[in-house]
Amino acid sequence: MPLKSAWELALERTGGQSAAKLTDAQKAKLAELDKIYTAKIAQEELTLKPKIATAPDAETAQKLEDQLQTMLGRLRRKLEEEKEAVRNG
Repeated sequence: MPLKSAWELALERTGGQSAAKLTDAQKAKLAELDKIYTAKIAQEELTLKPKIATAPDAETAQKLEDQLQTMLGRLRRKLEEEKEAVRNG
């Protein structure tokens, strides 16, 4: 039995109906959140990538890379949580 994608599962749960239409205010807030989090992600990358490139050894570089990936993941999760809150409320 093939695995279903998240999209296919969502369609099953909603009976094939798309989600409720967003208001103009919700769309504006979602766009604003995208802009804010894109800037935050860029800031983290600009801060840590030069440190990674100039790290004195591979171990330090790997720790900084792990730190960067953790921070980016955290920011992306927070963005999705905030977007979901806007969509639901």
